[in-house]
Amino acid sequence: MLDVMMNDILGTPAILVGLFAFVGLLIQKKSASTVLSGTLKTIMGFVILGAGAAVLIGSLTHFSKMFDVAFNVQGVIPNNEAIVAAAQTNFGTSTAMIMVFGMVMNLLLARFTPLKYIFLTGHHTLFMACLIAASLSVGGMSGAPLIIVGSILLGICMVVFPAILQPTVRQITGSDDFAVGHFGSIGYYVSAKIGKLFGNKAHSTEAIQVPKSLGFLKDTSVAVSLTMSIFFIIVAMFAGQSYIEKELSGGSNFIVFAIIQAITFAAGVYIILAGVRMLIAEIIPAFKGIADKLVPKAKPALDCPTIFPFAPNAVIIGFLFSFFAGLLSMFALPLIGLKVIVPGLVPHFFTGAAAGVFGNATGGRMGAMAGAFANGLIISFIPAILLIFMGDIGYEGTTFGDSDFGVVGILIINILKLFGAV
Repeated sequence: MLDVMMNDILGTPAILVGLFAFVGLLIQKKSASTVLSGTLKTIMGFVILGAGAAVLIGSLTHFSKMFDVAFNVQGVIPNNEAIVAAAQTNFGTSTAMIMVFGMVMNLLLARFTPLKYIFLTGHHTLFMACLIAASLSVGGMSGAPLIIVGSILLGICMVVFPAILQPTVRQITGSDDFAVGHFGSIGYYVSAKIGKLFGNKAHSTEAIQVPKSLGFLKDTSVAVSLTMSIFFIIVAMFAGQSYIEKELSGGSNFIVFAIIQAITFAAGVYIILAGVRMLIAEIIPAFKGIADKLVPKAKPALDCPTIFPFAPNAVIIGFLFSFFAGLLSMFALPLIGLKVIVPGLVPHFFTGAAAGVFGNATGGRMGAMAGAFANGLIISFIPAILLIFMGDIGYEGTTFGDSDFGVVGILIINILKLFGAV
């Protein structure tokens, strides 16, 4: 019975997080049907996440092979969902436990320190828990010490990052009702500082009329499909028809194969996001209900799209300039000996858009452009540097995309090395 409890129940991340949702719902005295539904949907969210990862990683594997043949370099596409889903095999249990106890640590820090923020962007909590688990493991930690240290670090991240953004968030929203809880915070903070340096907030992006033809960017699935189709086709043409049709496509036309793989990539992202949404939709209410009772006067730290309505034009400008910086970085990185980071649309859209809003708040339209461009450089160079320190953990073709993940991972590994870690 003990073996079943430790290996099959607590050793299965989906079941472990499902148990957390179960306990949280019971504490709130929810009905039996709500408890059962919430628990099952939480577990199902993890299962869907894994299924989507299999689809997406298959596409990434083909892209990586084509890129390697075409340019004699290994291209890496940052995608948080993909790397977290792939890492569940090795770090699933530690990720789940760090996530659960990190959320508890968030409550304790918010309750007993001046940092009154409850981080409610659940999928980023999951991503950061995975990054911390992997980084501590690479640094030589394992077992209970890894869980304890990881949970403390996650809890600190969940209150510190919203706190450093809050002064600018107040400028953006005109209120102090909520915070931004999204682990692209370093990019947003830099964007606000760069925006103030290069622009004038009196010249807001909202005085500009953006063409409706760019409205397709609001549909992430379509935008990912189109963008990745362009990348796949270009890489396929450089890799050559003969190689693709002989080695990868089984004789199918190489352009058709490239398009299908691009759409498969988008489909994988869609499935993963659906799994994450289901997981978070169930676990966050359980967590928030407990938080409301324990931490009065705390501010909810919410996902970055919550600030998009305050500067819609800055959202589009931010994405475009962040993505442009990513394209330039793709050619600059190999010149200094780093792996090529292919600019992924998902991180550049969400973090670039948010960086544009932050840059606009301090520097208007020029601030949005310069700040988002700086964010694009950050989420290109930081993941490339992180790959060096993470070493060979078996996940080629993708890595963490947003700025905070890279900075936290690099700091953890190097601090552990200073103390003699393996």
